[in-house]
Amino acid sequence: MNYNEIISKLYELADPEKVTYKEQKFGIIANNSLGIYHKDLKVLAKEIGKDNMLAVQLFDSGIYEARILCSKIFNPKGITELLMEKWVQTFENWEICDSFCMAIFAKSKFAPAKILEWTSRKPEFEKRAGFAIIAAYCMADKKAENEIFEQFLPIIIKQADDGRLYVKKAVNWALRNIGKRNIDLNKSAIKTANEILLKESKAAKWIANDALRELQKENVRTSDYPRATYRKP
Repeated sequence: MNYNEIISKLYELADPEKVTYKEQKFGIIANNSLGIYHKDLKVLAKEIGKDNMLAVQLFDSGIYEARILCSKIFNPKGITELLMEKWVQTFENWEICDSFCMAIFAKSKFAPAKILEWTSRKPEFEKRAGFAIIAAYCMADKKAENEIFEQFLPIIIKQADDGRLYVKKAVNWALRNIGKRNIDLNKSAIKTANEILLKESKAAKWIANDALRELQKENVRTSDYPRATYRKP
């Protein structure tokens, strides 16, 4: 399937009512959106397969759903820092931010560096991207040692006062996922949440309380990564 065929297919799937529904139900506001659900783009991506050149073309079309599709067919091994910077600055809602962070950025060799860089940015969705990468990186790199994730905990504490909805939710998501990686990081994440709880801001208290509710459950499930260390008997 070539570029023109894909664009035609996207217009066939277009439904303006879905644009309104996604905005009202999920807070997804996007420019040049056709109104196509994520699940339908996933099916189309499977038909297309991985194709980085085509993915870049789709992103550059400016069509919102074509950009989401780009995140699904781009092979993370081919990403460059230049491309990551170009793309992150265009993110306009949580859906496209998380799509790129989970499918590409967290699986790239640049993930740790971009976490350290983007979590201190001012634009809401660039900052969210840094924390979304943390959340996804917890599952993407199954061999990384605990020290990699422990360096992110002070950042989470520092940025927990940001009350913007899509930042605080991502900070919370990152903390919870670190705590679900293995039993030792679970303890570290709980300790971090209790430190955040001492802050005065409403955002910090929400982040901490929500994380503690999940991480302190008796039946909390951990992924036990890296398996070489946490292999179950």
